[in-house]
Amino acid sequence: MTSAIIKDQPAGFSFAQYVTCLNGIVWREGLRFLHQRERFVSALVRPLVWLFIFAAGFRQVLGISIIPPYETYIPYEVYIAPGLMAMIQLFNGMQSSLSMVYDREMGNMRTLLVSPLPRWYLLFCKLLAGTAVSLLQVYAFLLIAWFWDIEPPPIGYLTVLPALVLSGLMLGALGMLISSGISQLENFAGVMNFVIFPMFFASSALYPLWRVQEGSPMLYYVSLFNPFTHAVELIRFALYGQVNWVSLAVVGGCTAAFMIGAVFAYDPSRGLTRRGPAGGET
Repeated sequence: MTSAIIKDQPAGFSFAQYVTCLNGIVWREGLRFLHQRERFVSALVRPLVWLFIFAAGFRQVLGISIIPPYETYIPYEVYIAPGLMAMIQLFNGMQSSLSMVYDREMGNMRTLLVSPLPRWYLLFCKLLAGTAVSLLQVYAFLLIAWFWDIEPPPIGYLTVLPALVLSGLMLGALGMLISSGISQLENFAGVMNFVIFPMFFASSALYPLWRVQEGSPMLYYVSLFNPFTHAVELIRFALYGQVNWVSLAVVGGCTAAFMIGAVFAYDPSRGLTRRGPAGGET
């Protein structure tokens, strides 16, 4: 008599299954980006308007002294370039979160989140896909800015990549966290006005913090504790082959905090996203 031998099936998912999931989500975001060419154009027009018009008007008014990481006096256009790079990622992060609100209304987000894969991994894949799109936009901006005499060291185009990835993850995770509390697409624009513009203007993107401190000490401390300020400074130093360790710690910590908050908020049993009568998310 032979006895049947029952072998335990391996728990969890294989590495190939995780890679397939990541590839599918990134591919979907890439196709969406290619089909929305106006999104790419608008992402470039916004910082280029600041670079060509705003910087030209304020070049003589806002002189920039020698501050790290610069070793000499620099034109105003060179100073605001890292802030405009971060602005591209900020708007891209918010647009990605807008697409999540749209997908949730259309039912696509429900299809994604009912996958047997861990929810935190699905959200992280979505975050990586949005960050990859923002990298294409930033490097396209750098290419155009090169013709405007904004020429960092050649190695800077490579050393800035990790900083861009980390800042893109932080801003994308922030947008994801915000989108978890928005139930209707119509409410998104109003909420974003209270996030994007305060974060951008109350930072070191357009002017050094020492100038802000001279004019308003209160605004200086607001800017100092603004995560976007540290994202800008992380990009600024990395573009010149240096590391701002304080900004690196702040951006890394905020990325982890925002991501944990988004995972919690998108958990229908605990977070801000509750299940509706039909079992879907509302």
